Amino acid sequence: MEHPYLFFVKLFEFIGLGHFAHTYTPVVYTWVVMAILIIIGALAAKGLKMVPTGSQNLFEVVIDGIENFMVDTVGEEGRWLFPLAATLFLYIFICNLIGMVPGFFPPTANLNTTGSCALVVVVFTHIIGIKYHGAKYIKHFLGPVWWMSPLIFIIEIIGHVARILSLSFRLFGNMMGHEIVLGILFGLAGAFFAPLPIMALGIFVAFVQAFVFFLLSIIYFSGAMEHAH
Repeated sequence: MEHPYLFFVKLFEFIGLGHFAHTYTPVVYTWVVMAILIIIGALAAKGLKMVPTGSQNLFEVVIDGIENFMVDTVGEEGRWLFPLAATLFLYIFICNLIGMVPGFFPPTANLNTTGSCALVVVVFTHIIGIKYHGAKYIKHFLGPVWWMSPLIFIIEIIGHVARILSLSFRLFGNMMGHEIVLGILFGLAGAFFAPLPIMALGIFVAFVQAFVFFLLSIIYFSGAMEHAH
């Protein structure tokens, strides 16, 4: 979808990098999201106190809530996976959310962004499996009946490839759909009143899609840690 005005694309045009910005718009706004997360992290870590107040209190509630949910789902053994899982959640949520801001483009409305996140999750799932089980991790792909192992192996490979497609297309489809709806409403009914209900719903969708991606990721991680049956 062609956006009428993207702030950072115009900024790149001003400094002579317009072709790059138009070609790689999701990359430009991914850098914006990275900058936002770095600034938020710096603000949260600035002036840490034993008794949190203000922004530190808010950030601790958010991070603690994510961590507790993950530990409840995966167990204490999976606590070391929290940095990756929480980063994915926060990154995707902010990517989704900046689409609500006029002049900003949500990187998750591009399949390359969602596909790269999904690829990280699936590849790291197998790294976890090898870390916990070594060469025996292959048993996850062979099934309980030895003479059906070749067929089960093919089915499992297809299933793991489908995880990449499922994670990436679900997130991409929802965010791109929201962008299209907003664009239509802006064109038909003006920039202020008609899109407001959709934008309010979009904030909810931004959270839900980030949470679903996060939840499926930790479920895949947990499955890789379990012993094959």
